[in-house]
Amino acid sequence: MIKKFQIAKRIQSLKSSSKKENQKEQNNAQFVDKKVEINSRELHRIFKKSVDVKYRNLEIYNQTPVKVFISFIDGLVNEDYINLHIMKPLMEPGFFKETENMISTDFFTNVKKRILSTSNMKEVDTIDDVIDGVLSGETVIFIDGYKSAFLVSTQGFESRSVEEPQTEANIRGPREGFNEVLKVNTTLIRRIIKNSNLVFEDIKIGKQTKTNIRISYIEGIANSEVVEEVKNRLKRIDTDTILESGYIEQFIEDHPFSPFPTIGNSEKPDKVSAKILEGRVAIFCEGSPFVLTVPQLLIETFQVPEDYYSRPYLASILRLLRLLALFLTVYTPAIYVSIATYHHEMVPAQLLTTMVASAEKVPFPIFLEAMIMIITFQLLSEAGVRMPRPIGSAISIVGALVIGEAAVTAGLVSAPMVIVVALTAITGFVVPALNDSIILSRFFLLFLSAALGFYGMLIGTFILVTHLCSLRSFGTPYLTPVGPIFLNELKDSIIRMPLWLLRSRPQSINWEKSERQGSENKPKHPKT
Repeated sequence: MIKKFQIAKRIQSLKSSSKKENQKEQNNAQFVDKKVEINSRELHRIFKKSVDVKYRNLEIYNQTPVKVFISFIDGLVNEDYINLHIMKPLMEPGFFKETENMISTDFFTNVKKRILSTSNMKEVDTIDDVIDGVLSGETVIFIDGYKSAFLVSTQGFESRSVEEPQTEANIRGPREGFNEVLKVNTTLIRRIIKNSNLVFEDIKIGKQTKTNIRISYIEGIANSEVVEEVKNRLKRIDTDTILESGYIEQFIEDHPFSPFPTIGNSEKPDKVSAKILEGRVAIFCEGSPFVLTVPQLLIETFQVPEDYYSRPYLASILRLLRLLALFLTVYTPAIYVSIATYHHEMVPAQLLTTMVASAEKVPFPIFLEAMIMIITFQLLSEAGVRMPRPIGSAISIVGALVIGEAAVTAGLVSAPMVIVVALTAITGFVVPALNDSIILSRFFLLFLSAALGFYGMLIGTFILVTHLCSLRSFGTPYLTPVGPIFLNELKDSIIRMPLWLLRSRPQSINWEKSERQGSENKPKHPKT
């Protein structure tokens, strides 16, 4: 676990460094000028010849005419909203008489409080804040004679509608999925978790892209030290570009050279909400439908939201099948190569005769034969994913059948090897979250089994288990609740107990026991 004094030291150093950076930025900041013409020239200089940046000069009456300058980026804003809530109030003929009777002599405050009919508006003092706002889809308003500007939220760009995610299909449960708009994604979480303690905080990362990153957690449930660690790691990211949440994942993960993912991701709001309710922290990235969640445990890769929507018996059986599929997809080629090369005595005589007869005409060793078939399937799979969907599915299915049958007929591979690779490929799709880990582990065990047989496979297994035991995800052991053992969390591991028995949140995530179904010591069915 992360030591508390280390966390406190990191927070203190981060605060001191952030203060120095803020002071430096303030000293170098260019402030809004009182004269509208100077601010207009500065925006024209910054945006150069960009034709999508729109400018508008106005004059409104306040005993004497006052110059107003408005700017926004076409395509990022809702122009109807600008015309109705900004341009119309400022240019309304009745506004002239109303300003003469205003009690306040501060015209800037009068415009803010009595004229602009918009709910989301803020004052800024620096040109950098103005540029950031305009680039984010806001409209800036300069008023002559005042050293501040208004930024009005007028975002209105086109976006993909909320639809069912393609990467996480389910039979029962919500069909909604995240899209690329940060506001929509946080709204989907708010619709599920109606809790005032649900917190959203923004961080901007990327010197060129200035991507909005939003973290979410429930105050009082999420461990405060984990939340601070997430913030610290995000603030330490120093890069030009953040285009997708995968960038964030690679910058903040605990073990960047491990093939096993220590940060979860999902397109489903119900899945992310469930993780937040357990005490995890969610990380949203502008422009990406995939939301990251930390800490991440290995056991989560065998669990899907649909497990909690169905009866516990079926959910437990399906989780066991997923575990079996993981074993088969990683170990089947290694086991077959070990038996065919070194351990013939472990195979019944009749089956051994069939294997020998099938491999008699094959000119390649068993290991090379397995490598050729596995790599061929990976190429077919990659082609199926990258091609257009109607063509991709046809290539994947027809290509595998034609190439497999032709290879056996030509004597390039044996029929048992085709069966082994087919079984390996099918079971590999059962646990998609571990796809990268499965491919690397499969080749690793295959090399060792070709060299040493079952002994090599056993050595490889020890290496993988030792590596898994060493992994941490934001202070939480990766193999929890098995290593170390948390008896209370075994109720929702490979076997899922009934929901009314799952009375507490994961202790390994919260670092303290947190009840979620009442405070009685003895769990019982609500009907009893």
